[in-house]
Amino acid sequence: MRRLVSYALIPLLAAASAGLPVAAQAGDGAPLQVRIGYLGYRPDPGPLLSNVIEEPADAGLRGAQLAIVDSNSTGRFLKHDYQLQSASVDSPEALLQAAQAQHDQGLRLFVVNAPSASLRQLSAALPDSLLFNAGSADDSLRTTDCLGNVLHSLPDRAMLADALVQFSVVRKWQRALLIVGQTAEDQAYAAALRRAMKRFGMKVVAQKDWQFDNDQRRSAQADMPLFTQTAEYDVVLVADERGDFGEYVPYQTWYPRPVAGTQGLTPTAWHKTVETYGAAQLQKRFEALAGRWMNDRDFAAWIAVRSIASAVSKLRQDDPLAIRQLALSEQLPLDGFKGRKLSYRPWNGQLRQPIPLVQPRALVSTSPQDGFLHPTNEMDSLGYDRPEVSCRYP
Repeated sequence: MRRLVSYALIPLLAAASAGLPVAAQAGDGAPLQVRIGYLGYRPDPGPLLSNVIEEPADAGLRGAQLAIVDSNSTGRFLKHDYQLQSASVDSPEALLQAAQAQHDQGLRLFVVNAPSASLRQLSAALPDSLLFNAGSADDSLRTTDCLGNVLHSLPDRAMLADALVQFSVVRKWQRALLIVGQTAEDQAYAAALRRAMKRFGMKVVAQKDWQFDNDQRRSAQADMPLFTQTAEYDVVLVADERGDFGEYVPYQTWYPRPVAGTQGLTPTAWHKTVETYGAAQLQKRFEALAGRWMNDRDFAAWIAVRSIASAVSKLRQDDPLAIRQLALSEQLPLDGFKGRKLSYRPWNGQLRQPIPLVQPRALVSTSPQDGFLHPTNEMDSLGYDRPEVSCRYP
């Protein structure tokens, strides 16, 4: 006689077979309530020369909301109840006040989509909490100014630059023209590109700083070819994070060459065109929830919440210190629909993850590229490896 197994028991059996604790037994008592705070603040980027598509105002928040839905869909079998308390504000002072208010209500787990300065303030103000950085790509947070209570689910600029330069080397684009914008973020992105090129053997034939104040929409065809005239290059690398001029570089260069960096061929944590390894299902769920495409900050917030849920399922508690220790032990089961097991680097709290290289409507490649080896984990060929980090991460 065949035994019939209830479909409601399948997640429990799967959890048990994976070695996860099964906390969901009928009559076990009240569910474990896991409350997570979302803190969002993005500064005004200022006037832009190009009519680029602006980042959605709810970028990051929607990813966290979807992760709550996903976590509760399985968490109910384990008697885990995930709740999100969000605050999206318009100033660093308001962000700090919102964080303190959530902390006073007992929250100790936070997803933060904010610049590095605000993240540093929050880290100091909430020493007994665990913060997931889903908004700042600042390299210094992973190299010289490690914050002991912060894990980074968003890739840093070094990871993005390494991913792009690895692909350039594979394609034998050995000589680059580097164009750099005027903002501090552009300078930081350019520094990451120069580091990556030195690391993997590319050469900068010339660097040109963008200084034009005129409306490039009217003069791109006339000015850009002359601006990009220099010694011959194989690729043009652009550092223009907010989109002042980079959209007008492709097809306007002196030599007919590919354009990459912040525009053209772009390294990013996530993009609409990522569909393999089950990512298409994640994309569809996100579009149904948010009515738009998922971007890199959405994914960073989503994987941050899923990291918490995965740790809670394994630990059967939501203590921030225990979650942090588990994440840094590299024993946290974490799937990010990228074809590889994801984990946090114990030396700086950065999430290891493959980096898609995309153009606006297609996935071109994914780094790390074949042939770029590492003694322990090939994904550590992207970004700062242990010997390159000077700060002491607890």
